[in-house]
Amino acid sequence: MKIVVAIKQVPARDSLLKVDASGVWIEDADLTYEINEPDAYALEAGLQFREKQGGEVIVLCAGPDRAGQTIREALAKGADRAIHIETEEGSQSDPLSLGQMMAQALSGEQPDLVLTGLQSDDLGYGQTGVILAEIMGLPHATLIMNIEPEGDGIRVKRELEDGWFQHVDLPLPALLTIQSGATKLRYATLMGIKKARSKEVKVLAADELAAPGASPVQLERIYLPEKSKRSQVFDGPPKEAAAQLVEKLRFEARVI
Repeated sequence: MKIVVAIKQVPARDSLLKVDASGVWIEDADLTYEINEPDAYALEAGLQFREKQGGEVIVLCAGPDRAGQTIREALAKGADRAIHIETEEGSQSDPLSLGQMMAQALSGEQPDLVLTGLQSDDLGYGQTGVILAEIMGLPHATLIMNIEPEGDGIRVKRELEDGWFQHVDLPLPALLTIQSGATKLRYATLMGIKKARSKEVKVLAADELAAPGASPVQLERIYLPEKSKRSQVFDGPPKEAAAQLVEKLRFEARVI
């Protein structure tokens, strides 16, 4: 069983973010980085499924040279080897371009199962996994809570709304996007950290995998939410004024 887990390195959640001088990205000189949390759950799902079925877990990561730290962390947790698509510092790929690069990087692997996080903590597109499935021609399912072997395929548990779940049978190979919080994350052991130093990390240049043509997504501007203050007086009897206030809080302020 060959399991590929796509991971991403993102700014730490407690980082203080500031827009840079260009206005199209953030100042990253003093940022600290960590593995994208949804991808950490995808990695855990891949490691647990390998423990049931055997085989190997391959980490796939697109990012600059500093992403090697996150790749080593994944290897220390138990992944067997890694593929690093090395990009330029500060470059941002849209989901389609990234999916095309990842598909090319996996062209010689023929994985049985590909896992991704539901979305990234920084850009939050939530599209890379399903786009990659389409490019690779794989059946896919999203919001996965659990994976079990079922004959020649798998049975997955999907989270729906209002506490409902759906069980789906899929053939292999397949691609799944994993829901965060589906299981408890493991820590890297001291032995795992030592072993990670000798595990294979295959580095591929992003330029060699770049999709033809310009990116269909262009980031024009990022900015902090604008804050404004406004007062509104509700006329009429107290009961009617209270009803108007509740409506504003519920549908405009969205705080109740």
